[in-house]
Amino acid sequence: MIFSDIRIKEAIKNKEIVIEPYNPDCLGTNSYDVHLSKHLAVYNDRVLDAKRHNRVQNFIIPEDGFVIQPGTLYLGSTEEYTETHTSVPFLEGKSSVGRLGIDIHATAGKGDVGFCNFWTLEISCVQPVRIYAGMPIGQLIYFSVEGDINNLYNKKSSAKYNQKTEKPMESMMWKNF
Repeated sequence: MIFSDIRIKEAIKNKEIVIEPYNPDCLGTNSYDVHLSKHLAVYNDRVLDAKRHNRVQNFIIPEDGFVIQPGTLYLGSTEEYTETHTSVPFLEGKSSVGRLGIDIHATAGKGDVGFCNFWTLEISCVQPVRIYAGMPIGQLIYFSVEGDINNLYNKKSSAKYNQKTEKPMESMMWKNF
């Protein structure tokens, strides 16, 4: 079941969901809008290797925006820090962002129960688009979980994305080998 606006507010009140900063105007009928932070990153190498640590170059989106280009993967992050302790968060792009030809995630739209961090976005586009820090970029949708949970993400020793950072995090796939 997808959480309604009322259920999201209850979960925030009960600290089952944490959103910082929280703005009640960003609460939709069954989702919460998140915004693009000022932090972007691109990989240093054009050819990426799943078995090694691919380094990124971080930069700040200027006040007058930044034009993203097709054929480049940009890593962004949300302005909002979130924690989800009893439900499964899904991050989806806003329709107005999609209508600009921007995707905000390739495959990583689902979070885990226990995820406590800023969201890293995998941004790509079909034609050049100027983007801005602070623009609405996506929406979090929360699903209830059936049954007890043994292995919260923030308690797993093998979790690769537990280091709290407002900057986008590059792939840690290499840690799987």
